[in-house]
Amino acid sequence: MSADERASPVPVGPAGLSRRAQRFVAAEGIRLRGRDIRQYRDAWIGHGIPAVEIDRAAAFQNRWGGLALPPAPFYEGGPRILEADCPERTPLDGWSFPAGDCRVSMAYGFMIGPDGAFGIDAHRWTPLHASTDGWVESLALAAHARRSARTVTRIKGKAVEAMDLGGFEPVPEVQGVTDTWWRGKDSLIAVYRGEAVGLGAPQCLEAHVYDGLDERGLHGG
Repeated sequence: MSADERASPVPVGPAGLSRRAQRFVAAEGIRLRGRDIRQYRDAWIGHGIPAVEIDRAAAFQNRWGGLALPPAPFYEGGPRILEADCPERTPLDGWSFPAGDCRVSMAYGFMIGPDGAFGIDAHRWTPLHASTDGWVESLALAAHARRSARTVTRIKGKAVEAMDLGGFEPVPEVQGVTDTWWRGKDSLIAVYRGEAVGLGAPQCLEAHVYDGLDERGLHGG
């Protein structure tokens, strides 16, 4: 949906998401009118921002701009609304741009990295998922797992590193980079490493274990 189209009260998930994530976006999301950042193109080019980076931010805005989703189970709920803004040069080679404002005052912001990864810009750039699709897939999976699990357990700090994931396989659709999801015979595990890595704070490492899942609970779509 482009920014100059009328916002729909029932958003449609972008093509490429799993059926679970499509249902999540339609049932739980709200589509607001996103900004048309193309209006800033000439001004941004005048400030030395490459046209290709502006086009990349505009493509994100066309796909995700104005989409508000329920709070994430970590990162203080994640961005309030997915929304691109002015690209910024990274300390390393490449450019990033904001992915949306935080819900509360935080020590980092949500960004789209030079390779399209969705992550946080803390003391260091930390990609959480390989794309925004992966972030949305992780939100949908967390919502589904909370509804389906018999028990949900939070594990923090060093205990996360001691977890045995030998009988689990990674969940591919979340496109995990720093954050990962794991599927076992009757449980799902979400491992949130982003703050621990990005802030250099190992005590922020956290995992959520969703136990007692049947086949539908494990996959959900």
